[in-house]
Amino acid sequence: MHHAAAARPPVHDRKQVVSWALYDWANSAFATTVMAGFFPVFFKQYWSAGSEVVESTFRLGAANSVASLFIVIAAPVLGAIADRSGAKKKFLTFFAFLGILMTGGLFFVSKGSWQLAACLYVFGIIGFSGGNIFYDSLLVSVAGPKKVDTVSALGFSLGYLGGGLLFALNVFMTLKPELFGFADKAEAVRWSYLTVAIWWAVFSLPVLLFVKEERSADSGRIGLNAVAAGFRQLTQTFAEIRRLKVVLLFLAGYWLYIDGVDTIVRMAVDYGLSIGLETGGLMTALLITQFVGFPAAIAFGKIGEKIGAKTGILICIGVYILITVWAYFMSRQTEFYLLAVGIGLVQGGVQSLSRSLYTRIIPRSKSAEFFGFYNMLGKFAAVVGPLLMGWIGVLSGSPRTGILSLILLFLAGGALLLLVNVEEGTRMAQELEGGADA
Repeated sequence: MHHAAAARPPVHDRKQVVSWALYDWANSAFATTVMAGFFPVFFKQYWSAGSEVVESTFRLGAANSVASLFIVIAAPVLGAIADRSGAKKKFLTFFAFLGILMTGGLFFVSKGSWQLAACLYVFGIIGFSGGNIFYDSLLVSVAGPKKVDTVSALGFSLGYLGGGLLFALNVFMTLKPELFGFADKAEAVRWSYLTVAIWWAVFSLPVLLFVKEERSADSGRIGLNAVAAGFRQLTQTFAEIRRLKVVLLFLAGYWLYIDGVDTIVRMAVDYGLSIGLETGGLMTALLITQFVGFPAAIAFGKIGEKIGAKTGILICIGVYILITVWAYFMSRQTEFYLLAVGIGLVQGGVQSLSRSLYTRIIPRSKSAEFFGFYNMLGKFAAVVGPLLMGWIGVLSGSPRTGILSLILLFLAGGALLLLVNVEEGTRMAQELEGGADA
């Protein structure tokens, strides 16, 4: 079976690097303003107005699960098709456009229409998560092995800064609606969704215009042939994966520790409320994490370059264990702010170094498919943690003991990561790449 020749490692072209990283700046506005900030609260109080609290929580949970399930099932298949057809940018365009359209649509949803709001939100998340598979997989097109830690970190750091800036503006809009000429808070929130859509659209243009995608065997064709070739590639990968022991080991470790990371991100506000802290302070804490995350992610990119991505990730995991212990003893609002600083310091580091380490141990010509698996695990990741935290919390009768249970995920994930031999993984990936060109 004929494959394209292995592409040369890319030259470090600054324009391509910045254009690629700006997509993180673009779509992080959706993650902060919509997913973490406004949608959960607005869904409860405005679109589900008059419903039971428990009922609206269930609806929101179901919406999140449906979107995640789609990505889990479709990600590796879509990735394989994109690899075979050289269509990573086409897929990125499609998913980004879907996300932008749905987010803008939230502006028009009237009070009480929770069904429509939930539907737009589900497709918005599919656009956001689907786009990320192809965005991540383009990392191998813009960064060579020496620069991959720094470039990966640049993406995350710009994401923290961009997402944080727009979220700060959106929060300000809801606090002072009259300044912006809005009738009330609700109108300000609706306009916030529109600003996210515009922001995402404008800052997506550089990656689509300036990043050059590597050519593949079936470049430019997304017809039935490419779909069939994509499925062939997927079955071939499953056959090869037993040769890629290092990739399997890394993914297992990544799944465990990133589960701990995601649980802290998703449950922090809920935990703060459970131990009696007020909402305003919790929103401030979210912003602190964003702005600390910006320089910290860049710093960890440099650390990864100096001492290796694996060591950098292990440092982050160690800090997370300390954060979890700290959260157990915490009681005051100021301590929650310090916790937010601690999370901001390592969250970008653990994410960007995991992504750059992964690019080193996978075959370049299959990057979209392998990032399909990676993002699939990322979607699965926030499954065990919240359940574990909730279950231990109920058994012990204390949310504090619940949060301590996350240490198990960090220890298990770190232990598996210790066993990952990055050099061997790189060699294996290159061998497979060489075999593909035969």
